[in-house]
Amino acid sequence: MFERRHEQVASVDIFVKRLLVYAGMALLLILTALGIGIAGYHWAAGFTWIDSFLNAAMILGGMGPIGALTSVGAKVFAALYALFSGLVFIAVMGIVFTPVVHRVLHKFHVDAKDLH
Repeated sequence: MFERRHEQVASVDIFVKRLLVYAGMALLLILTALGIGIAGYHWAAGFTWIDSFLNAAMILGGMGPIGALTSVGAKVFAALYALFSGLVFIAVMGIVFTPVVHRVLHKFHVDAKDLH
């Protein structure tokens, strides 16, 4: 999907399309993680769907839980989901920045004669 070292730097149009594809992949990962959190809070903690959405979104966004957790299962799920959310954050940042980092690194490796 990316150009190799000996190839020219991708055009701006290709770069923007690449950014959109990777942003879409990141969004898909976020929505999947949010769905896991919503389902987990609904079934493990017994929250309503909207309260489950709120808690999952707050944890995934790094803010912290809203509702009180009363059962051991709910607390275990919340702890595991918080750890999972931290990994999702790292993965999303990696996905979103991949095209940008590649372009910067590629520009460092292209000879000056290739830029014209």
